[in-house]
Amino acid sequence: MTDGLAINVRAMTKRFGELIAVDHVDLQVRTGEICGFLGPNGSGKTTFIRMLCGLLRADEGSGACLGHDVITESELIKRQVGYMTQRFSFWDDLSIRENLDFVARMYSIRNRRRVVQESLERLGLAERRNQLAGALSGGWKQRLALAACMIHQPRLLLLDEPTAGVDPKARREFWQEIHRLAAEGLTFLIATHYMDEAERCHRLAFILNGKLLTQGAAAEVVDQAHVTTWSVSGHDLVTLADELRHCPGIEQVAAFGSSLHVSSDDSAALEQAIAPFRARYKWLRVESTLEDIFIHLVEKTKKGVRQ
Repeated sequence: MTDGLAINVRAMTKRFGELIAVDHVDLQVRTGEICGFLGPNGSGKTTFIRMLCGLLRADEGSGACLGHDVITESELIKRQVGYMTQRFSFWDDLSIRENLDFVARMYSIRNRRRVVQESLERLGLAERRNQLAGALSGGWKQRLALAACMIHQPRLLLLDEPTAGVDPKARREFWQEIHRLAAEGLTFLIATHYMDEAERCHRLAFILNGKLLTQGAAAEVVDQAHVTTWSVSGHDLVTLADELRHCPGIEQVAAFGSSLHVSSDDSAALEQAIAPFRARYKWLRVESTLEDIFIHLVEKTKKGVRQ
């Protein structure tokens, strides 16, 4: 990987009959980078991840993953990739240690017992090593899954909605571990639809209906969208929100705690739309959030489809 890219693919496409699940996606991820792969359910995230690690064959496209051709060298890629699926996919009636030992056997890992013990200790699982996987909470299942997909020392981790159903404390601890591993040189592509998790990533790629809409650092994604956002506070915001949603020039109205965020990519039209409401409410120009941007992209794409 002389170019410093762990993932460098172009025009990756996958069809299921008439459905184009992934539509000519280009993606580059640098070694040691955490790339957040964002999009709503059904957007093509899982299909793309499975294409990268060789579980699905692309119908079109080319490029490399960990220096190997994504089309012709998928078996070599599989040996160097850890894939954490959406659903917990380990054995409920085996203990944590037994699950890790089984995975180590599948990879024919030398010094298996030592490697399993090191894995238990590294992710804080040693004291629970004899606990059945089926009795674990969501956070501990997540740790087990991460330990299992790392036991063969992969260079790239593909994590598909890894924190779904996990409490906030466990999510924070998970992300601390991800950043620690990235600092050691491990590369991550993490599928998520949580905006707070997106902000923890070095770079983002947003996919919708199989198409990659934008990519870059969080600040770059926000700047590229050219979305203007106003925060408004005052009495009876529910009624105000209903009125604003019917105003030409306003793209989205969303509740944010005790205020509303009112946004559009046409700042002049937005100014004109909110002018009649200025006197009755307190308005403050704010920086658009990632959530504002991604809702904007979704709505813009829907309008393009309808047109």
